[in-house]
Amino acid sequence: MAKISQNSKIRISYFLVALLFGCIGIAIIVKALYISVIEGDRWREVGKTTRKPQEVIAQRGNIYSHDGQLMATTEYVYRLYIDFWADGLKKDTLKKYIDPLSEELAKMFPEKSAAQYRSHIMAGWNIRVNEEAKIKSEKKDVQKSREYKLFENNRLVSYVDLKEIKKLPFLRQSKYKSGLISKQFVKRTKPFGTLASRTIGDIYGEFKKGGKNGLELEYDSLLRGVPGTSVRRKLYGRMMDVIDVDPIPGKDIISTIDVIIQDITENALLDKLREINANWGTAIVMEVRTGEIKAITNLGRTSRGDWSEEKWNYALAARQPGSTFKVASMMVALEDGVVSPKDTVNAEPFLHGPKVIADGKNNYGKISAEQVIWRSSNPGMARIILKGYANKPGKYIEGLYRIGLNEDLKLEIPGAAKPYIPKNVEPARTSYGYSVKISPIYMLAFFNAIANDGKMISPIFVKEIQQNGKTVERKKTKVVRDKICSDKTLSQIREMLYDVVHEKNGTGKNARSSFVEISGKTATAEIQEAGESGNRSAFCGYFPSKEPLYSFIVVISDNSQIYGGTACAPVAKAIAEGIVSRSMAQKVEDCPKDSLTPLSPKVKVNLKDRKVISNLVPNVVGMGAKDAVYLLENAGLKVNLTGKGTVVSQTITPGTGAVKGQTIGIQLR
Repeated sequence: MAKISQNSKIRISYFLVALLFGCIGIAIIVKALYISVIEGDRWREVGKTTRKPQEVIAQRGNIYSHDGQLMATTEYVYRLYIDFWADGLKKDTLKKYIDPLSEELAKMFPEKSAAQYRSHIMAGWNIRVNEEAKIKSEKKDVQKSREYKLFENNRLVSYVDLKEIKKLPFLRQSKYKSGLISKQFVKRTKPFGTLASRTIGDIYGEFKKGGKNGLELEYDSLLRGVPGTSVRRKLYGRMMDVIDVDPIPGKDIISTIDVIIQDITENALLDKLREINANWGTAIVMEVRTGEIKAITNLGRTSRGDWSEEKWNYALAARQPGSTFKVASMMVALEDGVVSPKDTVNAEPFLHGPKVIADGKNNYGKISAEQVIWRSSNPGMARIILKGYANKPGKYIEGLYRIGLNEDLKLEIPGAAKPYIPKNVEPARTSYGYSVKISPIYMLAFFNAIANDGKMISPIFVKEIQQNGKTVERKKTKVVRDKICSDKTLSQIREMLYDVVHEKNGTGKNARSSFVEISGKTATAEIQEAGESGNRSAFCGYFPSKEPLYSFIVVISDNSQIYGGTACAPVAKAIAEGIVSRSMAQKVEDCPKDSLTPLSPKVKVNLKDRKVISNLVPNVVGMGAKDAVYLLENAGLKVNLTGKGTVVSQTITPGTGAVKGQTIGIQLR
């Protein structure tokens, strides 16, 4: 038998390989034709039902106070259902555990009794029984109730509560046996409740819409982050949503709000609103040199009879400023040489046009120009302005513009009304705050300029913008006017504002304090606006008088007759004293020893040493909120906090790797 040459072997090998690939190619072509022609209609229908990539909402950034306390954050919450058609759910098992389950639910969520929980759950089982009977009798498919609400009131539970619920009798089984279904929702929460709530703002129920008002709206594009996408794929035998493009978390906002000053301000205002049963009130505290808003509260009376930040941001709405405007009129008159502080002014009532300009029942007669401010005299102020501008009202209005009252401060809070000072107003009534509209925060910026050596700066609400704990932008003070008036005029105005509070007959004497010197101006205006009647009162000023640190304004409105000196001046005093007392705290070790004071008994305390390892999640169980948040945020984690007291659980196991920007939930009780 002749031997096959080496070349022939190679040719045969090539032929076999080519034949193999040819067969594979033919098979592919045949299969493609089969799918496209024979099975084409079926696959085209499948294609129509295939889900397109779905948007994955990014983790919304947090909003913090000036010192890093959490004021608004995103929390994952869950709505719970029971699928009574679950394959492993047995009637006998349910009946065995229904009583202990109902009792535990009543302990966790006591708005309903154990009997009510039992009745509700068994009603769900009975629905399944009725559907089953219908299927058997009619012998056809019936729409099965696969999602029966565990809570009748649509309660949303936290992740921590969900973990506890999964430990309850019957529900501790696998979901195929208990039928427990949890659906995740995203919720925006404010750990400090209503504190500065209107300024922090809200978001729409649908997270895709984002910010609704306040800082949430102004910085929505930064807070919302960049959404990712997910696709529906079959993994491990199940169809699952798989992240295709990771979302980028939103940036964090560090606000200027000081939680302690905010609390002092809100409580002082709320106490007065309750005392006089007023309609609404607003109060703002601003740091003189920086323009940082340290506190802002807007309390309106609700249908429930209490006061809350649910209604309006009164601080930003343009309204008649009342007699605080006299300070601006006096500044213009002093600057233009129309009057000097010691000049005599006739403060008697007088008829001007169709109306009498008067000080209520008071008739101050002949007083000095500075006393016009002390006593807040309408006819006195009107006569000063008429003396200088009766025949040239435009010059008076130009003077108001010159001192910055008409300037757009470009505030960071959407919806802030700009000042309304038209050029064709009547000077006499305008001189004491009528015919013009200025919001409380704009009036505060003017008084802050008086305290700030004449430099007008815009109020700011945000200090920094951060990403993953690192500062990406630091906000700067915005100067509106380097100087609103001359140093001479400024000195005269400041002396008048001091005397408003400290002179015997000053209208602001109720703001006088033995702890801190306060300067300011009261205001009382008859409300001449649609939807309101009665009086609107105010006090606007700064403290300490000589070297001011803070400026502030308090405005209260009611249907009855209320006055700036009696309604708002005491609130201003309470705010100033509360803030000053905060800095007067003395260390115990610095206090002199009292020989008569008995020694404190020794207390035995068991201290636990906690080792914190870099890049690992710390164990914060047993800690207070402040310490726990500090440790977790130092580890680069975002914290969702619920409850009060000490930490009883955390959603990420201690000792696991800490991922920067990851959210951890902690439950306090």
